[in-house]
Amino acid sequence: MPDYRATRLTIDPTAYIAPGASLVGEVSVGRNASIWFNATVRGDMEPIVIGAESNVQDACVVHVDRGRPTKIGDRVTLGHGAIVHASVLEDDVLVAMKAVVLSGCHIGRHSMIGAGAVIPERTHVPEGSLVLGVPGRVVRPLSPDEIERIHANARAYVELSRAYRDGIVRVPRGETE
Repeated sequence: MPDYRATRLTIDPTAYIAPGASLVGEVSVGRNASIWFNATVRGDMEPIVIGAESNVQDACVVHVDRGRPTKIGDRVTLGHGAIVHASVLEDDVLVAMKAVVLSGCHIGRHSMIGAGAVIPERTHVPEGSLVLGVPGRVVRPLSPDEIERIHANARAYVELSRAYRDGIVRVPRGETE
């Protein structure tokens, strides 16, 4: 039986791993990527690769199956509480909050998975698609503005992770009554 305690992490020095995030097994985190609070990244049976400038937000779960690694491309956003299981997400994909990508899926670049959507096992999502619903279905192509929003979100998280990594996070202060 494999020793799941044997963690083989490869984390780029520019990446940010928040306190409370759990990375286990064979996990690679790319340049300027970020893994946020209480996210779980479990490469315990197969490897997980998280590309450059990607962000795995708070309480996400990224896992694998035997014989099915997980590959997350560059500039991918996994919104709060999203789950990605044993699948491939190409570059420039946004998986919104609480969406679920089940085993064996392939999500084409410049695609967006809507909040709360559930993508059934072995689904292929074509490049440039908007996917909504349960079960998730392609509803239309993304507009150029929506594709730019994917890029902008990735850029914003690169900047935010730098601020956290460098210790210069500003907490807004409201008026007290």
